[in-house]
Amino acid sequence: SIPLNSRHFRVLFSLFLVGRVNHHSVELSWSSEENAAHLGPLETWTLFTLEGNDPKKQTTVTFYVGYGTKFTVDRLEPNTLYKFRLKTCHLSGEILYGQEISVHTAQPLNGKNLHQAVILNNEEELARILHMNTVDVNIPDQLGFTPLMVATMRGFYRLVDILVQNGADVNKKSSSGKDSLMLACFCGHLDIVQYLRKSGALWMSRDNAGCTALHWAVDGSHLPVIQHMIEDNCQVEVKDSVSGWTPLMRVSAVTGNANVASILLGAGADINVRDRDGKTPLMIAVLNNHEDLVKLLLENGADRHVKNEFGFTAKEMAKAFERKVTFCRCIHHS
Repeated sequence: SIPLNSRHFRVLFSLFLVGRVNHHSVELSWSSEENAAHLGPLETWTLFTLEGNDPKKQTTVTFYVGYGTKFTVDRLEPNTLYKFRLKTCHLSGEILYGQEISVHTAQPLNGKNLHQAVILNNEEELARILHMNTVDVNIPDQLGFTPLMVATMRGFYRLVDILVQNGADVNKKSSSGKDSLMLACFCGHLDIVQYLRKSGALWMSRDNAGCTALHWAVDGSHLPVIQHMIEDNCQVEVKDSVSGWTPLMRVSAVTGNANVASILLGAGADINVRDRDGKTPLMIAVLNNHEDLVKLLLENGADRHVKNEFGFTAKEMAKAFERKVTFCRCIHHS
């Protein structure tokens, strides 16, 4: 055992402090009035030795020897218990040991920490995690979304900027093939759409179903975004790989939003385009009972006499699916 001076033991114990702890380092500090105030010649100062254990080798290690009053022990193992103690050597030659303290290093930061910072819109925490460079900035969550995709969907512009500046891939795709631009268009975040485009995002990128950003934009029905896309030379006449639907057909099938359809038609969308079953936007709109859209299509020259591959016109389809009243009312109006 090591003999201890009880008075000095209490002083050392009370002033040996643990500061910041992460997965690979521990910040320790202690006090010395003479050393801190730089009083007297150096040889009269207290000499400190910081000792600790090496859990792997099960040996005692000297981490620091000097006159300073703080030291950061680094290159430690994550999620590991370390023990430290401070030894002092005075001018008189007296050597004193402080009480041993235990510190457990943290778990290393992971994708969960990164995604949590994004969800909470915590810019400072996000920047801290990225600065440590221990987590892949493109790591997906359980749904296959990267942090950039999550920030995009939530409309967190500043977080989007931080992520991209730290290497986030704007063209990275989710498990379903969607990228950040598609999600921004669907959610209607025009500022993020513009930012992603300037950062290299592509209009013609396709998801697993062959849909482009414009297909997703019309599903979201955000007119300013759709108008901007067209002004930025986004292709209007492009079909998905499942049903052969153009963005106009998506409107006819999903939302029936006549304002969205009007923008597409104004940009040159083919009003009589056919899908894989030979259906036109008019037929699809009739089947989904989108009366305002049916009126718009008829007013803009949709061919109501064209037949699908089974030989049915829009009127006959309306009758078969009990949409005849709606269709006839639209015909009368047009």
